Amino acid sequence: MKLSIIGSGYVGLVTGACLANVDQHVTCLDIDEKKINKLRNGIIPIYEPGLEGLIKEKVASSSLTFSSNISETVKNTDVIFIAVGTPTNKENDSADLSQVYSCAEEIAKNIKNNTIVILKSTVPVGTCDKIEEIINLSNPSINFDVVSNPEFLREGSAIFDFENPDRIIIGTKEKNSISTLNSIYKKQIKNNFPVIFTTRRSSELIKYASNSMLAMRIIFINEIADLCEKVGANVEDISLGIGLDKRIGPDFLNAGPGFGGSCFPKDARALVESGKSYNAPQNLLKAVIDGNEKRKENLSKRIIEVAKNRKNIGVLGVTYKANTDDIREAPSLSIIPDLINKGFNVSIYDPQASRDGIKEFEEANWESDIYSVAKKSDCLVILTEWSEIISMDLKKISDIMTQPIIIDFRNLFSLDSFKKLNIEYHSIGRETINSHKEVE
Repeated sequence: MKLSIIGSGYVGLVTGACLANVDQHVTCLDIDEKKINKLRNGIIPIYEPGLEGLIKEKVASSSLTFSSNISETVKNTDVIFIAVGTPTNKENDSADLSQVYSCAEEIAKNIKNNTIVILKSTVPVGTCDKIEEIINLSNPSINFDVVSNPEFLREGSAIFDFENPDRIIIGTKEKNSISTLNSIYKKQIKNNFPVIFTTRRSSELIKYASNSMLAMRIIFINEIADLCEKVGANVEDISLGIGLDKRIGPDFLNAGPGFGGSCFPKDARALVESGKSYNAPQNLLKAVIDGNEKRKENLSKRIIEVAKNRKNIGVLGVTYKANTDDIREAPSLSIIPDLINKGFNVSIYDPQASRDGIKEFEEANWESDIYSVAKKSDCLVILTEWSEIISMDLKKISDIMTQPIIIDFRNLFSLDSFKKLNIEYHSIGRETINSHKEVE
C-alpha cells in the first residue's frame, strides 16, 4: 500500500516517519521545494525529540521519500493524507481552510479510482463534506472516500503519542475504508489502544472539543492560583486535592503563564466561530480565550511590580512549552515586547528557539546560556519548563546576581529550596520567599 502525505510540517513529518516505521511506503509532499530539498538532505525544519533520527533511518531504508510533485504522486497513491496548516483567518477567528481546499482541488484532478483521502488537519465540522464535494465536482465518476482522522500529537512527545495514542478517532462508515485504516494502524490496534469509528462530523468535532477542554482546565487552575495568592493557599495542594478525584484527574492542572502553541488558541477560537455559525454559542470557551489573553497582560504587570526600579530583566525560555522550538502564541511574544516598551533591558536564553525573523524579540539580547543571562539581569523570569532550567544551579545564580529575584511562572522549584538562599522567589499561587532580609 502506497501512502502520501500532503504537507511536510509538524503533523505531516511525524505522521510520515511513524507510518514508514511500520513497513508502509510513505511519500511526504510539499509545494515548498526548498523544504523538500532540505528534507532530502537530512535537514529537518522543526525540533522534535527523536524525529531527525527516525526520518534519516527511514529515508535510508527507502520507506520514506520526499517530493514536491503532488500531482504525479497522487496518481500513484492508494491513501492520501491531508496534513496542511489551518491557521486562524486574518479577517476573523475562524480557521483558514485555504490550504485544505487547495489540496482537495489538486487531489480532484489526479485521484485514481478507490483512493481514500484522510484528513489529518484540524478543521471545523463539515470540512470533509466540502472536500468530498470538491472532488465530486471535478471527478464525478471516480470512486473514493473522505475520512476524518484528527491528530492528537503533543509537541515534544509526538512520536510516543503516535505510537501510544490515548485513542484513534476515525470518521467514516465505509467498510473498505475501515479495513484500510485498521491496516494502517495495525500496530496500535495489536497493542490494544482504543480505536473509535464514528461519523466524519463527530470526528471533526472531537478534535476541537478535546483541545478546548484542556484549554479550559489550564485557565481554571490559573484563576484558582490567583485566588490562592489572595487568601494564602497553595495552588499545588489544590491541584493535588482536586486531581485525586477520579472524575477530574490530575492532568493539565499545573498553574502557569497560560496556553499557547499551534493548537489550543486557534482551535478554541475556531470552535467559538463554529458555534456562532450554527447558532450554538460557546460562551464558556469564549471566556477561556479572553481569560488567557488577560493572563498575559497580568504577567507583564506582575513582573514590573516585582522588579520595581530594577531595569535589567532576564527571561529563561520563550517557547510555549519545553522540548519544542515552537513559539506560536507563546506568552513570551506579548510579555517581552511589553517589558521593552516600558523601558526594561531584556536578555533571553532558550535552548531551541531562534530570534530570526521574530519582530517581538528584535530589541532583546540573546545569550548562550542561563548564567550569561543572570550576569546581565537584576531579575530572572522563567516562562518555559526546560529541564536545563529546572536543573540550574541556584547557588551559582545567587552568587552571580546582586540581590537576585526569580519570578517563576512555571512553579519549577520547591519553596523550601529558597529558604536558605539569598534569592527573592516569586511563583504562581504560592507564598513569596524573600531571603534578602536575613539569610539563615
